[in-house]
Amino acid sequence: MASPNLNSRVQAIRSFNRFYTKQIGVLREGLLKSSFALTEVRVLYEIAHREKATASELCKELDLDPGYLSRILSNFEKRGLIDKSPSEADGRQSLLSLTQQGQKTLAPLEARSNEEVAAMLGRLSEGEQTRLVEAMHCINRLLAPAPDTPQPPYLLRPHQPGDMGWVVHRHGVLYSQEYGYDERFEALIAEIVADFIQHFDPKRERCWIAEKDREIVGSVFLVKKSKTVAKLRLLLVEPAARGLGIGKRLVAECIRFARQVGYKKMTLWTQSDLPAARRIYEQAGFRLVQKKPHHSWGRDLVSETWDLKL
Repeated sequence: MASPNLNSRVQAIRSFNRFYTKQIGVLREGLLKSSFALTEVRVLYEIAHREKATASELCKELDLDPGYLSRILSNFEKRGLIDKSPSEADGRQSLLSLTQQGQKTLAPLEARSNEEVAAMLGRLSEGEQTRLVEAMHCINRLLAPAPDTPQPPYLLRPHQPGDMGWVVHRHGVLYSQEYGYDERFEALIAEIVADFIQHFDPKRERCWIAEKDREIVGSVFLVKKSKTVAKLRLLLVEPAARGLGIGKRLVAECIRFARQVGYKKMTLWTQSDLPAARRIYEQAGFRLVQKKPHHSWGRDLVSETWDLKL
C-alpha cells in the first residue's frame, strides 16, 4: 500500500532536483563556460579517471545509448582529444585514453568545477559543509543500485575534521614499528599537518584520504612549495591495505591535480630505507636528484629528494 505522504515526497524530490541542477549549472548551454555539453564533459572525465576505459563500460556507467556515445567519441577523436588502442583481452573492444590535447582540454574544466563548488561551500561554515557532504553520502547510499559486480576495494575522499589526528597517530605508530623512528618523527608529522590546515589553499593544495570498509587506510598531501612547484608529502598506506594499489593511486591523484592547477614540477623528500614508497615514486616518473646523510628520529638515515617535471 502506497504511503499517504508519497505524493508530497515526490514533489519535494522534484523540487530539490530543480534547485540543484540550477545550482551547479547543468542547464546552461555550455557547461563550465565551455563549448561542451554535460554528457561530453562526463565522458571526458570518465576516460581520464579510468585506467582502461572502453565504450561499453562508459555506456553502462553513464547510462548512454551506444550510438549516441559513438558519435561523441568520434567527435573527440576528430578533435584530437582521445586515442584508441586495441584491447589485448578482447579484440572487439578499444581502450580509450586522453591525448595530451585532451588532458589540456579537461584540466581547465575540472579547475572551474572545483572553483564553483569551492565558492558554493565557501558560503557555509565548517559544520554546515560537513552536514552537506554527509547528506550527499546518505543520498548515494540510499539510491545507489545494488552492485552486480564487485565494487572497488577502497575509495578516495577529501580530508575532513578528525583526519589530521589519524595521520599523525598512524605515522607515529607505523614508522616506530616498521623503521624504528622515535617520537620526534611523530612531532614532525604534527607540525606538517598543522601547517597544512592553518595555511590551506583549496585552489592549489589537496589532501586525499583512502577508506576501505569505512575505515581510513591511507593518506597523501599535495602542498604548494612555490607558484610553479608542488610538494608531495605524507604518503601512507596501512599494512592491511597494501597490495591494492592505493599508494600508486594516491600519487597519481597528486600528479593529476598538480597538472590541472598549473604546477610545472613536483618534488618530494623521503628516506632511502622506504623501498615500497621509492618504487611508487619511480614508477610514477619521479627521478632521484639528491641524497644526503643525516641523523634524525634516533637513527642514521639517508634522505632523498625526488623531482617530476609536469
